[in-house]
Amino acid sequence: MKWISLFLLFSVVACSVKRGQSNLPWTLEALPSPAGSDSSEPFLLTSPDDTVSMTWVQKSDTASALLWSRFKENQWTEPITIASGNTWFVNWADYPALAINGNNLLAHFLDKSSGSDYSYDVKVTGSSDGKKWSTPWKLNDDGKNAEHGFVTLLPYGQDFLAVWLDGRNTVMEGMENMKGHDGHHGAMSLRAAVIDAAGKKRNEWELDNKTCDCCQTSAAITPQGPVVVYRDRSDEEVRDISIVRFVDQQWTKPVSVYADNWKINGCPVNGPRVVARGNALAVAWFSATNDSTSTSVIFSSDGGASFGERIQLSNAKTSGRVDIEWVDDEGVMVSWIEGNRLLATQVQTDGSKQEPQVIGSISNSRSSGFPQMTKSGNEFIFAWTDVEANGINVVKVTPLGSR
Repeated sequence: MKWISLFLLFSVVACSVKRGQSNLPWTLEALPSPAGSDSSEPFLLTSPDDTVSMTWVQKSDTASALLWSRFKENQWTEPITIASGNTWFVNWADYPALAINGNNLLAHFLDKSSGSDYSYDVKVTGSSDGKKWSTPWKLNDDGKNAEHGFVTLLPYGQDFLAVWLDGRNTVMEGMENMKGHDGHHGAMSLRAAVIDAAGKKRNEWELDNKTCDCCQTSAAITPQGPVVVYRDRSDEEVRDISIVRFVDQQWTKPVSVYADNWKINGCPVNGPRVVARGNALAVAWFSATNDSTSTSVIFSSDGGASFGERIQLSNAKTSGRVDIEWVDDEGVMVSWIEGNRLLATQVQTDGSKQEPQVIGSISNSRSSGFPQMTKSGNEFIFAWTDVEANGINVVKVTPLGSR
C-alpha cells in the first residue's frame, strides 16, 4: 500500500509540473517522496556536504512519529524514526525541525504538558550517528503548563542555537490547566539558548517580552553572531517583523525590519524567514494592510543593522507562508502561496526580479501547512503537504544555465 501511495503522489505532482513547465527560467522535476500516507509537516535542510534532509510527521490512530530521510545519489534513504509518542501536540503551523552540526544532530517536537488545549513543551532529542536518538528532554524548563513552540534550530560554533516562543508569562497562577486560552494573562515572549549536543544549556536569554503568539521564528548566523527575525507585537497591536542581533556578546533591542504598520487584533500565524550569506541578509515575510495582502523581501548588507528598500513580490490574494534561500551572492529564491498555487521567483539584491512561476498546486487551507525549500548545489528542493493525496509532494527545481 505504501508504494501505491507513493506512486499516486508522484503522478499527481508530475502532472501539475508538466502543465506549468513551458517558458520557465528553470526546469522542474517531480521527485518521489520518502513519506507515506498520513504524513504531513515536512521540514527541509541541506548539510555542509550538500546532502538534503527531510523530516516529517507520520500519524496513526494512536500515535505520531517524527521520521527522517536523506536525498543521496538521486534517491531517498530508508526513513529513520527520530521519536514517537501518543501525547504530541501536532499543529499545521508549528512543525518539528532538525539541525545538523558535523556528526551531531538535534531535532525537536511538541509534547502536551497537561489537559489544556494549549499547554505543551518543546522536547529535544539528539544523536551522534543519526540512528540512535537520546531520551527527549525539555527545551523550556520554566515548569509552566503553557504554550512553547515555533522553534528554530541552527548549528552555532560547536553547539546549537535554539530560538522559540515561550508562554510562561501568559498563564495566571492557578489557571494553567484551563481549557483553551481562558487562562492567558501576560504576553508571549521570545527566548533563545545555546545548547550542546548532549542537551546542556550554556546560555539562555529573553530576547523580547511581547511578541505575536503563533508565528514562526527564523534565525541565521552572520560573522558578527546570530540574528533572529520574528513577528513582533506592540501595545497598539501592530504586528510587524522585527530583528534582534547578537553583537559583542549581547542582544540588541528589537528593531522593525520594515514598517508595514499592520494592526491586527489576533495572530495571523504567518512568520518571516531570514537567510544569511556572510554579512548579507535577506528577509521574506507576509503582511496585510489596507485590505491588501502582500509578500515581500528586503536585503541588508551589514548583518541586519540596516535594510534597503522593500521589494514587493505579490499584491494578489497571497496567503504568504514564505520561504527563502540564496541563489548566489546577488540574489535569492523566494516562495509563497497564492490561491491554490505554490509560487517562486528569483529576486536580485538590486531590486530586480523575475516573474513568479508555479512550482505546483497546493491547497490554501491551513492543513497544507508551510511549504519548505532548500538549496543543494545549484538545485532547489521544495516539499509541501498535499491535502488531497494525504501525503507530501517533493519537486526539484534547476535554474537554466546551472546544469
